[in-house]
Amino acid sequence: MKIMHVDASAKRERSNSRALSRYFLERLREEGGQFEVDYLDVTIDTPPHVTEDFAIATYTAAPDRTPAMKATLAGSDALCQRLLAADAFVFAMPMYNWSMPSAFKAFIDSVTRTGLTYVNADDGRVVGQLSRQKVLFITSRGADLRPGSPYAGMDALTPSLKAAFGFLGVADPTFVDAQPLQFADPEARTEALRRARAELDAVASGWASSDSSKETQDLLSGVTA
Repeated sequence: MKIMHVDASAKRERSNSRALSRYFLERLREEGGQFEVDYLDVTIDTPPHVTEDFAIATYTAAPDRTPAMKATLAGSDALCQRLLAADAFVFAMPMYNWSMPSAFKAFIDSVTRTGLTYVNADDGRVVGQLSRQKVLFITSRGADLRPGSPYAGMDALTPSLKAAFGFLGVADPTFVDAQPLQFADPEARTEALRRARAELDAVASGWASSDSSKETQDLLSGVTA
């Protein structure tokens, strides 16, 4: 299994989302998951924000693109191929002001590409090309946005991620949200991280089990082919 692991926190060693994404991969390996990682830190290798040249090149048919257009799209093309080559995604990020970090939004804008990560079918439907991959979003939030909390209605991150990746074919992503993580309440913070790690344990076990089942099916198919 090839996992594309993307970190999006501006923090480094003090980042909870980074620590939780590393924890998940460690647990997945401990569960017997066999995988390689394609790692991207979008705070270091941030895709360029959308420009007029990028927009024009994107919607110009591939055979008609000039060398300059192809150069403009080269980085985006490469990112799209990395997504398409992966079997699973682990996207880790904090919530900034109720939504995603701008670096991750730039990533989404760069990989939402007609003819690559989604295609227009003859009947007019848009068909996302990332439907076969498992997807895990690991988020960290200062406030408690769980149902019933005073801030529950201010979560713009979850619906944005579901919409953006749903358009690309991801129908059922998994979310593990560490919340609330305010420094003002150490007890609640500790409990939030414990709860998130427990949820990640369960996801790791499920991924390892499904990966093992797939390998068995592939072996049986090879024997009976």
